[in-house]
Formats: sequence, C-alpha cells, structure tokens
Amino acid sequence: MIVADKKPIDEVIETIKDYEKILLLGCNECVTVCEAGGKKEVEVLASALRMYFLNNGKKVSIEEKTLERQCDHEYLEEIRDVIDQYDAVLSLACGVGVQFTADKYLSTPVLPGVNTCFLGATEKRGVWTERCQACGKCILASTGGICPVSRCAKRVMNGPCGGSTNGKCELGPDTDCAWQLIINRLEAMGKMDEYEKLSPLKDWATDRAGGPRTVEREDIQS
Repeated sequence: MIVADKKPIDEVIETIKDYEKILLLGCNECVTVCEAGGKKEVEVLASALRMYFLNNGKKVSIEEKTLERQCDHEYLEEIRDVIDQYDAVLSLACGVGVQFTADKYLSTPVLPGVNTCFLGATEKRGVWTERCQACGKCILASTGGICPVSRCAKRVMNGPCGGSTNGKCELGPDTDCAWQLIINRLEAMGKMDEYEKLSPLKDWATDRAGGPRTVEREDIQS
C-alpha cells in the first residue's frame, strides 16, 4: 500500500491560513490503513484546526468529507456539486490523490495534508516499512522475493557490498543487509543458483525516461 504520514499541524495551518472556507477531504483507502488520512483523521484534524482559528480570532469554516478513493474519477464526482463552495481543498490522500483531485477541479486549490512516503507493508500497528519503489521492472523472482532496489541503502543489484557486517547494513545495527536477507531466502528455498547470476545495473535514465508512466490494459478498457 501507499504509506503516508501526517504533516505537522503548524505546516498545515501555514498552508491554509489565507482561506476562509475549506473542505477537508479524506480518503478511505491506503491513508486510512496507515491512520494518516481516513475519516477518523479528518475529524481529529478538523477539530484541531477549528480550535486554532477560534483561539486566534479568525473566522474559518472547515467542512469534512471522506471519499472511497481520490484516485478514481467515479468517487471524485461526489464533490462536483459542492466544490465551488470552497476556497480550497485540504486533501489527506496520498500525492496521487492530491494531483488527481487538482486535475479534475482546476479552479480550486487542492493542498496536501499528509506526506507521501513509500510503498510499504504493515509490520504492526503504527509501524510501516518500505518494500517497493515501483521501479517498473520487477526482479523479485530472482532475489527470493526481497527487493534490493527498495531495501538496499545503495540499491546494489549484486551484493552484498563491502559495508555490510554480520548481516547488518553499515547504516546501523537496526538495518538488515538486504542482500544477506536475499541470500538467506535463496538458501532456504534451495535456489542459490539464482545468486550466481549477475543482474544488470538499473538504468534509471531508460526505465524512467519520458515523464510519468502509464499502464494500459486494452482487455478491460471500455
């Protein structure tokens, strides 16, 4: 899932301070799971902002709504009839949702209320770890299901590097060496022959050339 984190309240206030009527827009998908931008977080943030502006003698109207998704035309249509009533939208969706909403409603400022961090997994409540950088060329079949692009600090494609010690990265004792994890996994599966195959370096200029990427599935397009 896309993992996001709440922006500091001072940063949010600075972003919206010049608007008088704001729609605080949550998302019921990834940011709900990581407790950064769902209905509960919308309610808590709205209450805090109202209290701040009230205590500072400024009249600001903050209304709340949470959509199923902000990266889908269908759900964004739910605010079409009311969007013009607001000076700005404060979106608690990921960066994709913020941009998609802004693309759809050009005349209304759409402002980010969270920081989008990475594609990750839930280790336990309150702890999320990065697992994927959406590089577009997945090599997990040859690395035991462990991604060196996202989990190796140097993005080493054939490791481990000389900085790892006793299975730990040179970043510190709390960071596992991704390539040691890969080796352990390949050994457990009896597939160490995969480790002997050299992987080409990632060519980021080629892989990410041409601007934003698009995935098209003609078999499901209507």
